[in-house]
Amino acid sequence: MASIHRPKRGSLAFSPRKRAKSHIPRFRAWPEATGEPKLQSFAGYKVGMTHVIMVDDVKNSLTQGMEISVPVTVIETPAIRVAAIRAYAEDSAGEKAVAEVWAADLDPELKRRIPVPAADNMAENLENIGKMIEEGKVSDIKAVTYTLPKSLTGVPKKIPDIMESGISARDLSTKFEYAKSILGTLLSVTDVFKTGTLVDTAAITTGKGTQGPVKRWGIQLMKNKHSRQGSLRQIGTLGPWHPDHVSWRVPQMGQMGYHQRTEFNKRILKIGSDGEEVTPEGGFLNYGLVRGDYVLIKGSVPGPSKRLIRLRDPIRAKKADLGEPNILHISRESKQG
Repeated sequence: MASIHRPKRGSLAFSPRKRAKSHIPRFRAWPEATGEPKLQSFAGYKVGMTHVIMVDDVKNSLTQGMEISVPVTVIETPAIRVAAIRAYAEDSAGEKAVAEVWAADLDPELKRRIPVPAADNMAENLENIGKMIEEGKVSDIKAVTYTLPKSLTGVPKKIPDIMESGISARDLSTKFEYAKSILGTLLSVTDVFKTGTLVDTAAITTGKGTQGPVKRWGIQLMKNKHSRQGSLRQIGTLGPWHPDHVSWRVPQMGQMGYHQRTEFNKRILKIGSDGEEVTPEGGFLNYGLVRGDYVLIKGSVPGPSKRLIRLRDPIRAKKADLGEPNILHISRESKQG
């Protein structure tokens, strides 16, 4: 007898499955502030994957205290520059930017991305934001940062990627003072994250173009007589006559991939500055050599090599801080087969 249990193929959670607007992923929420003031996010470029041999330090694990092989993603993280401070005010329509201050002497490559605002009245604008904070007209302070891919040999571009980052601090005044101290400066990944901590990753996935419903939604192939009539990889019906339109819930062909995806609680296994420690023989496929700062993330990360990856303080941190892992070996075997 046939089973009457048949879950829906695919998921409607990510609909509409269309291409992302930008290759730069967005964070729409930020975790609550803890500890000393700092930026809550950083950015890097995906290099590839390898594996490490480490001591399992997960409590109550079946392999606790034993040597295990763990897949890791290598992300090259050149320094980022803080370009501006942005003040937000909240009203009935939500948060809106009410003031911003841009730093002077920014990198000339930034002009390739946006028309850089003049920094003639920087001191005056900073004073105005300070007054607005005292008057209670500001609800949040955020930082505008950009990457410097010109220092990377594996990423063939010079145009920076601009993004906005939250600031972790006890109150608005502390946020503002910290933002002023880093305005126009370069920050490295060690200024934001530490080895062993958890982060959230966001990236745009690998684009796969137009795909049929079998690959895109995971529907079953037609069987028996239906398959012999030329309808092997199609759905059985587009829906009823009435309502007289095709529902968006019907699994059809269309765009697959190049969507933004956020993954939570990824562990940083290592932060290093010598790329030779992780570069395999012959370099990484479709990337080349790692020459500067890098981060090893446990597990996989969305997107192809060279794709911009954003890292954020964990917004749903449930695991205890495991501390720095004991890495015994990093595989540098050739990835070229």
